[in-house]
Amino acid sequence: MINYNELSVPEATRLQQELRKEVITTPFKGKVQYVAGADISFNKFSTTVYAGIVLLHFPSMQPVGYSLVKKEVTFPYVPGFLAFREVPALLDAWQQLPQKPDVLVVDGHGIAHPRRMGIASHFGVLANQVTIGSAKKKLFGLYEEPGPAKGDHSPLTDKQGAVIGTVYRSKQNVKPIFISPGHLIDVAGSLDLVSQCVQRYRLPEPTRLAHNAVNQFRLGTLSQGYTPA
Repeated sequence: MINYNELSVPEATRLQQELRKEVITTPFKGKVQYVAGADISFNKFSTTVYAGIVLLHFPSMQPVGYSLVKKEVTFPYVPGFLAFREVPALLDAWQQLPQKPDVLVVDGHGIAHPRRMGIASHFGVLANQVTIGSAKKKLFGLYEEPGPAKGDHSPLTDKQGAVIGTVYRSKQNVKPIFISPGHLIDVAGSLDLVSQCVQRYRLPEPTRLAHNAVNQFRLGTLSQGYTPA
């Protein structure tokens, strides 16, 4: 396993370009019984990251358990390269899960990235896992604003017009979320699954609950390790 803390940004760029060749975006044909959400909490000026993966039953969105890890990282905070700060800790949290999900939804981007290698794609290739990126903000791409109603959506494209994701209105008159395939799933499948994970809130339940868990972990109200829900 490469030590990301020892990489320079040019070396990280080359690694992203190599990993990009391994990304597969094809329709997912499997049955989904478990879905998980992954998120990271950190201060950009700190070397400590707090990683969490929340496992849920699908489609009920009932939590099964939480896997939480704290890790020290020294790779710099550079937009477009956050995976190099986040993936090592998420892999540790992944290893702690006694039950792996059928699909992992990551708070971040998949192929909707300048080098098609957002954190969801990066993690998906390394773990050989079906992954989807679900982000609160756009990192890369062009789109027209979707309609105001819940469920309205529009394609996210690169400058050549290739569709790399979906801009999805998850709640009436709220800012959309940005969904893109990470690995072993396509654009349509990513939208279909994430839309089924949305309940009362703007964010889909897997990443919303992961976000809450890592922030509670960071504040000391949840403990490191795996805890059944």
